Amino acid sequence: MEWSIQEIARKAGTTSRTLRHYGERGLLEPSRIGANGYRYYDQAALVRLQRILLLRELGLSLPAIAEVLEGQRDTPAALRTHLLLLEQERERIGRQIEAVRTTLHKTENGEELMAEEVFDGFDHTRYEKEVTERWGRDAYEKGDRWWRSLDAAQKKAFMDEQTGIARDFAQALEDGLAADSDEVQAIAGRQIAWLSTTTTPSREYVIGLGRMYVDDPRFTENYDKHGEGTAVLVRDAMEIYAERNL
Repeated sequence: MEWSIQEIARKAGTTSRTLRHYGERGLLEPSRIGANGYRYYDQAALVRLQRILLLRELGLSLPAIAEVLEGQRDTPAALRTHLLLLEQERERIGRQIEAVRTTLHKTENGEELMAEEVFDGFDHTRYEKEVTERWGRDAYEKGDRWWRSLDAAQKKAFMDEQTGIARDFAQALEDGLAADSDEVQAIAGRQIAWLSTTTTPSREYVIGLGRMYVDDPRFTENYDKHGEGTAVLVRDAMEIYAERNL
């Protein structure tokens, strides 16, 4: 079975001009050109166009899409990856819908709002790339599944615990305590225990994460907002703790 360029454009929500442009760029060749000069597309072309449109929605440029298509010739494997991304996005949007519904309900009834409820589904994956690159996709997905399994109160308790640890590090810095002191090492132990909630931290993991707290300004801010230089103390304390105990 095959479809004309006008039919494909209409069903895909695009234009014939765009499809011709994709052809000129070598992204989507028609399966045949009729005697009347019309372009026709078969099932394989439809699947390829679907992949192009999905990659466009991810923000990729046409040259980047060409590279992806060239490098991913296993179409079923590529589609499985797309499907996973779409399912994750559906779950994220579902949480956003629930967050807005909760906000609306509590606002209309004069109830107190919790930040975790208001922003659930909006930004918890902002460190996905860093986690995946450093410790693998499995590490990110395990932590992500765990986070999604918590209710609002459990999420708040988890984050409050981390805030308390960060404040204690800041207080230790203000008191002039060294990273290898018993007091600071005790705080580092609490930090490792907190991390153990979602993973089994190895020596390399703890040391690498501590360094990231200083090297990445986004992480540094989480600690230095309690006192400038706190992230450095956390990094040094975590490295010492890891060397001694892991």
